[in-house]
Parts: sequence; structure tokens; C-alpha cells
Amino acid sequence: MTSKSPSIAAAVIAFNQNLQYYGALPAGFRVLNPFRDNPETMLVMEQFYMKYYADNKQRRFIIGINPSRHGAGVTGVPFTDTKRLSAVCGIQMTSVHTHEVSAVFMYNMIAMYGGAERFFGDFYINSPFPLAIVKEAKSGALLNANYYDDKELFECVKDFMVETLRAHIALGLDTDEVFVLGKKNAQFISRLNQQAQLFGRLTILEHPRFIQQYKLREQSSYIDKYILAFSQAKT
Repeated sequence: MTSKSPSIAAAVIAFNQNLQYYGALPAGFRVLNPFRDNPETMLVMEQFYMKYYADNKQRRFIIGINPSRHGAGVTGVPFTDTKRLSAVCGIQMTSVHTHEVSAVFMYNMIAMYGGAERFFGDFYINSPFPLAIVKEAKSGALLNANYYDDKELFECVKDFMVETLRAHIALGLDTDEVFVLGKKNAQFISRLNQQAQLFGRLTILEHPRFIQQYKLREQSSYIDKYILAFSQAKT
């Protein structure tokens, strides 16, 4: 009798439980690991994946950049702040409360797609660098940073990113076509893909943060663009 393979939820939870970055970083940059910094993050992350991913269904892959301090950098769930985690997913986080602009767009889009259960049943979202990166300003404040903001930073983390993408793919994701959020992000993912041969087609969509900051009046059009791209993808 063959043993049943673990669910996607179990695999993602195990990945996050063991997630650490040990590599070098340029001066001034830091990596924040919410799974080790806040015990409640691990608990709510586990609830989320057990709610939506407790199966082995193949899903399509949406690739972000790296978490912000107020989204997955707190909740452990990509593009999900504590407001959406509670209001949409029904999962309470009591130790911290966050509002993140990318989460607003993403969950507006998810609602138009048909709701969280349907969306997360079809898609898996994560990042090639799945931990928050911050840079210390001259004032001492910590500012969100993207993995591609600094050439030396990218060189430090690129091998880790390839390993992470392979770990995501190992969940059984459809790799014929993936959706990459952000045009600059797509340039770097394309470079990694040329080297590692991870994916087939890369479909590029504007990043939610860009839409919310610069194209807010056109949000509904971008939601339509997302949903059209998803509907045209191979199943």
C-alpha cells in the first residue's frame, strides 16, 4: 500500500518552519523573518494554508518580489495583511495589526475572481525571496527594500532565490506559464529562468503596489487585466 503524499499545506508549512537566510548581505541591508520573530505568525500561516491548500491539486504560480514588512512580513501569507487575513480569510491575528496597499488590490481582485476559496484553489502565490528585506536609512529607520534594488544585494541572494523557486515548484505547480508581478521583477526572474530553466512562459502583470500608488483610478481595469490573463492561461 502506497503512502499518500503530503498536502500542499503540509509542504508549505514545513518550508516556512525551516525558512532561514544564512547568506551574505551588503552593508545596511537586513532580512526579517516573521516566522522566527513572532510566534503568532507561524500559527496564522498554518491556519491559512490548512484552510485553502489541504489537498494536492495542481495550481498556477503567481510570483511576487519579496514580502513587505506590513504584508507577508507580518502574517507569513503573501499579499495578505492582518485586515484581509481577518475580514476575508476569517483568521485573527492579535499581536499586531497591519494595513498593506498591495493586499488591498490583491483581495479586491480575488473578490472579482470569485472569492478566496476559488482563487486559492487555482493559484499559489509566493516570492523568489520569501522574507522581508529592509534597508537602514540615515535616520536609522528601516525601509522596505526589493531584492533587485541593489546590484550587490541581488548577487548575494540570487542562488537562494533559485533554490526557493525550485522548492515552490516541487509543490506540484504548473510551470508551463507563470505570472510575474512587476516589470522589473520580471526582468530578473527572466534572467534566473534562462540560467535554471524553471518555467515556460512568463506572463507579466503590473505589481499591485504600482497600481495602488500610481494607477488607483484605473484599479478596476487592472483587475480585469489580471482576470483575463488568468482565464487565458492553460489549465
